[in-house]
Parts: sequence; structure tokens; C-alpha cells
Amino acid sequence: MSLELLNVSKEYPNGAVGAVDVNLVVERGSFVALFGPSGSGKTSQLHMIGLLQRPDSGEVMIDDERVDQISETDAAAIRRTKLGFVFQSASLLNLLSAYENVDVSLRLLGVRGKKATTAVMAALDAVEMGPRADHRPDEMSGGEQQRIAIARALVHEPGYVLADEPTGELDSATGASILGLFRRIADSGTTVVIATHDPSALGYVDEAYFVESGRLHKPAHDELNLWLTEGVAFEKGR
Repeated sequence: MSLELLNVSKEYPNGAVGAVDVNLVVERGSFVALFGPSGSGKTSQLHMIGLLQRPDSGEVMIDDERVDQISETDAAAIRRTKLGFVFQSASLLNLLSAYENVDVSLRLLGVRGKKATTAVMAALDAVEMGPRADHRPDEMSGGEQQRIAIARALVHEPGYVLADEPTGELDSATGASILGLFRRIADSGTTVVIATHDPSALGYVDEAYFVESGRLHKPAHDELNLWLTEGVAFEKGR
């Protein structure tokens, strides 16, 4: 069971390139990071994995099923059931409690009652936010809000969680706690793929890739060491 991009290419009307002949295999239960500067194409590639965008050519596979040519209705069904999404901003509903923000995902699937209550509390406990279930976003720190967003992504028990710059709005210590949480999620069997420019993520992931001008590059060991020891943003040639 895996996620795959096979010879995927994507170009936008303004000439920006999201992917150039990209090949990527993400095995089930692994934690993978796509590194790169803004505009490199890493978010586009993550979005194609998540069926939020379609490639111009190539194939996208989820659990051995080709999904890049399916209808939007079928794609939406896969997003609701097999995939969980986390973005740079937690985007919680300010008038709802942590519990209610997570419960929204289940209501969209028609899950209610005791089953929903059990699932929501399990998701909150998984991100260590059970005691904050009744609190609203404006009563939480940025890191706590992001944990609620992760619980929302986990509550329907997806096989895959996709995160776009999940530590981008957090300080280094809080970002490290979020990366550690993703590590534990992957260790529990849920695949995690993040797009990031945060070099500290290298200390948590199983596989790391660099993206530049739409091209995916598997870095050599010395490149990874340079990133870790210097903590630099990805640049060409590093």
C-alpha cells in the first residue's frame, strides 16, 4: 500500500512549473518530507498526491489504484476517507470548541452519536489535547491550534496525512513538538508526507527529497548532513 507519482509533470498558465517528470514512491507507514524554497513545486506535488490538483501527464497512484483520471466526485470521496490534510494555518472555526472543530470532519461523513464522540476524543487524545476539548481556538497557543488541526485530519482514520508547511507559523520549539507528533503518527502506521522548508524536519523523517523548479531530487548523505549541521534553507547545489 503506497502513494506514487509516476513520470508526473505539471505546468501552470503563467509558466510556473510544479513538476517535471517526477517519480516518487511513499511506502505505507513512513514519514517523508519534500524540501524546497517557495515556488519550487513542492506544494504542487503534495497537492497532486492529495488529488487537489491534476497532473498534465503521468500517473498518480493510491493503494495501487490510478486516481489522476477519476471524476471529481470520486476524488472527493478519496479525500474524505483515505486522506487527511494539515496546512500552514490551522484554519479552525473560532466560534467552535476544539471538540466541535474536529467533529466537523465526521459530520461531513454522516458520522454522529457515540461513534463520533469516541472517534473525536481518540483523535484529541492522540495529539495530547483531550483536556482542551472544550476550549475555543482563541484560548489556545499556535501549537495547540495546529494539534487540533492534526486531530481533525486524523479523526476519520485516514491511511495518509498530507501536511503543507505545518511548522511555518510556529517557533522552533513548538515546531519540533509538531514534527515529533508526526513522527509518532507515522510510527503508529499512518503515512505522513510534508512539504516544508524547515531543515529541522530532517531529524524526524524516514525519507527526504529536495524540489527545485519542479524537479525532485533524492539528496546524498553528505547533503543531508550539511542541511542538519548548518540548518540552512535549501539552495541549488546544497
